Amino acid sequence: MIGTLIALACIVLVVIVGSPFLERGLMYAPDPTYMKPERAGLSGFHEEILETADGEELITWYSPAQRGQPTLLYIHGNAGTLADRAERISNYQSHGRGVLIMSYRGYSGSTGRPSERANVSDAVLAYDTLRGWGVEPEDIIVYGESIGSGIAVQVAKQRPISGLVLDAPYTSIVDVAELHYPYLPGRLMMRDRYETLRHLKKVEAPLLVIHGEIDQIIPVEMGRKVAASAPGPAEIVTFPEAGHTDHFLYGSYEAINEWIDRRRRQSKPMAEAG
Repeated sequence: MIGTLIALACIVLVVIVGSPFLERGLMYAPDPTYMKPERAGLSGFHEEILETADGEELITWYSPAQRGQPTLLYIHGNAGTLADRAERISNYQSHGRGVLIMSYRGYSGSTGRPSERANVSDAVLAYDTLRGWGVEPEDIIVYGESIGSGIAVQVAKQRPISGLVLDAPYTSIVDVAELHYPYLPGRLMMRDRYETLRHLKKVEAPLLVIHGEIDQIIPVEMGRKVAASAPGPAEIVTFPEAGHTDHFLYGSYEAINEWIDRRRRQSKPMAEAG
């Protein structure tokens, strides 16, 4: 009996000590491959290196907005590199939007290791950098892709923005972990929790949710719940044949650009009246 209790205690200790490493190993898939935006086939983008308060360097790519157009602060998903988003960001650039896409720590040549705290503070730094370059809050749209949606919500909670686009968002990353790893005590052990619904309660900015209906990573029901929980004006566009990352094949670019244009038309008379 005593031996069994000791064995159980050892298992619990191993889980407690090892859970942060297991958690981040499952949550993040850093690809350190570094390249310049022109090698990714992008023109009009240039590299900017942001220095964090704790001494890390973040690789970002930036393309300024054309006159009268907003800038997207693009916060990417948990795998791949900045180059893997080249087609996406070039689409928005082709409509005159500005784009600042930030690489997480350990990704695309950035130094350090990713975590929720670091990712959120780095995204806020990217926002503040845009402000330092003269981009006004009413011209900033925060775009969060997959795991980046939970970061985007926290930026929107901390800083004024004109709009928030969430691409395949989740209610919390703990909910996603329980869905995919039901045999692990995620709710007890996870440190990086990305509690979207909790943070969204304090976001008044207009929201657009984009989600594939056959998404096997983050179910569309989570996206619907996120949209329904927003305190401000919210819309959701779902694509019946789309999965987690292929909704652009079914019209998501068009839906997002239409939403941006419509929001700009609606806000312009208000700004002129003020």
